[in-house]
Amino acid sequence: MRISVNIFILSFFLSPFVLIALSQGNDVDYSKFLHSSQRHAAVACANCHHRTDNSARPGFPGHKDCTGCHLSQFTTPNVPMCSICHTTVSGSPPPLKAFPEQFKESFNVKFDHAQHMTGAARPKNGCSSCHSSSLRRGVALSIPAGLSAHNGCYTCHTPGAQSQGRDIASCGVCHGQKSYACTSTDAASFRFAFSHAQHSARQRLSCADCHNYSAGLPQRRQVSSPRPLEHFPTGNSACATCHNGRRSFGGDLDFKSCRRCHMGQTF
Repeated sequence: MRISVNIFILSFFLSPFVLIALSQGNDVDYSKFLHSSQRHAAVACANCHHRTDNSARPGFPGHKDCTGCHLSQFTTPNVPMCSICHTTVSGSPPPLKAFPEQFKESFNVKFDHAQHMTGAARPKNGCSSCHSSSLRRGVALSIPAGLSAHNGCYTCHTPGAQSQGRDIASCGVCHGQKSYACTSTDAASFRFAFSHAQHSARQRLSCADCHNYSAGLPQRRQVSSPRPLEHFPTGNSACATCHNGRRSFGGDLDFKSCRRCHMGQTF
């Protein structure tokens, strides 16, 4: 009864978010943090992750970012919320944990190739600004991943950056609460022994000679690729444009040189 009266009195002074936190009590597991919880998902990323520098590693929110909703937990002894960010509550200030390298939660990665290939959004070195791996095969393995991928994105997405009046610095610009679908390892970009390095400056080819990009398509279909299995297609942007029966496939078309492109037990 006393608790209810106290909350009623506080209702004249506190925000609705604080009242929700106070009324729910300590019946929630406060030793864990979930981005996907209903209340956390309703809060903008920038409310908690403040980019004060261009570090690839995000920082923990400050106490003021949490007490707006969790004042009760911060003022109640033995509530384990502190252990989410701190290794111990002793010391001044209490030592912070290292920001995690991976999350059990899944964060989708949104990227529009067409949007990044025009105007000021186009990286200085074009495609190779992000796809710079020297791997001979499996260009899909050169897709930036993990926290280190921020280093490339943050070249343009600096703290406070805007594009046409829109915020492009917050986490939500690229990440969402949906599951992340990696490129299938059965995709052509993994399976063929193709060296981009040998086909660029040496052969005087650019990315656009073989790839086209389309706006509005799902991420996996935004960039087109030649179909190596179609050895004799018509038109441009195909392997057979250059590998036309005199170089890669052999003059008598007996396919003795298949291993220049194909590896493994099966194709």
